[in-house]
Amino acid sequence: MKKLDGGVTAPKGFMAGGVMAGLKKDRTDMAMIHSRIPCETAGVFTTNRVKAAPVVWDKQVVTSGKKSQTVVINSGIANACTGALGMQYCRETAAAAAGLLKEDPESVLVCSTGVIGAQLPMDKITRGAALLADAIAEGRDKANEAARAIMTTDTQPKEVAVTFTVGGTEVTMGGMCKGSGMIHPNMCTMLCFVTTDCAISKELLQKALSDDVVDTFNMVSVDGDTSTNDTVLLLANGAAGNPAIEAEGEDYQTFCEALREVMTTLSKKIAGDGEGASALFEVKVLHAATKEQARTLAKSVVTSSLTKAAVFGHDANWGRILCAMGYSGADFDPDQTDLYFQSAGGCLQIVKNGMATDYSEEEATKILSHPEVTAIADIKAGNEEATAWGCDLTYDYVKINADYRS
Repeated sequence: MKKLDGGVTAPKGFMAGGVMAGLKKDRTDMAMIHSRIPCETAGVFTTNRVKAAPVVWDKQVVTSGKKSQTVVINSGIANACTGALGMQYCRETAAAAAGLLKEDPESVLVCSTGVIGAQLPMDKITRGAALLADAIAEGRDKANEAARAIMTTDTQPKEVAVTFTVGGTEVTMGGMCKGSGMIHPNMCTMLCFVTTDCAISKELLQKALSDDVVDTFNMVSVDGDTSTNDTVLLLANGAAGNPAIEAEGEDYQTFCEALREVMTTLSKKIAGDGEGASALFEVKVLHAATKEQARTLAKSVVTSSLTKAAVFGHDANWGRILCAMGYSGADFDPDQTDLYFQSAGGCLQIVKNGMATDYSEEEATKILSHPEVTAIADIKAGNEEATAWGCDLTYDYVKINADYRS
């Protein structure tokens, strides 16, 4: 597997673009991804009871079995809590794009992100769809253009691409996502779009995505809020010409490994760009009895406001970590637990068998002062492990969310 400088246009046959539709002031706010070839499509969506209209629409498209070629995305307005009119606007957006690209409207995927409760200004959306139909093209710049157009409070676009070999054929996978606030497991608030020119059945495409999300996007938390619009879409057009993956085996495992690399990279980009964040905070739980035990403990620590604040203050307040593990609901023995802090500044054991080591506070502060910090908990109970990603909790998080609409 090889990483590329690329995004959603890296695989063969995929085009993208971003335009200014007037939903946000002085910046691009609508994007489109388009495949020249109809794609098998898989999706995973928010678990929030309150689901935005585009989530409902896209679930219908994905489960219908129709092949899709186009995704239309707008930022600025979430089209959530908008009733029957919101669904009608999804239909109208899909129809506008389908008419321009000569596709079935029922196969067009629609995504929105932004403020909840406002209705879409359909004159701007329709105009944006027309501009996008003219703007989309292949190439690295176009992928980046689309990635920037879907940003809300993100401070930077989030993209990745890899190549790998399936059945002796080189195939490519690319992705982009947005997410900075309202990020929490099950499924964490974000929009993510992954494209590939690999030929693979719809059933295995969906299985790969559903299985992968458990250890990637479901292990990310910024602020404990799960959104109404969370969506991950995976489109495979088969343009690479590899022997189609129709059964689980070596080729399927290779595909899953590539998907894990793409999704992990994007997950970390979301966590590191959390609203107001100054550091990516990673939590690893080692030697757990079960995978679920490891996941539960890691997520409990990464979501702890007290621990996140300590990371911001570069304070090795390890008691907060053990406390968060203790209320997680997972069974473990604190008297057998070792804790470490690790970053580019080094690795330091701070707890051995549930008690503080004679560590240097100065050394701990140095390690915690780096932009990527890892807390490692070794619970000595088995051979399973899990990793969760989050960020520190800063003053700026409150500032951003206190006046988000104004």
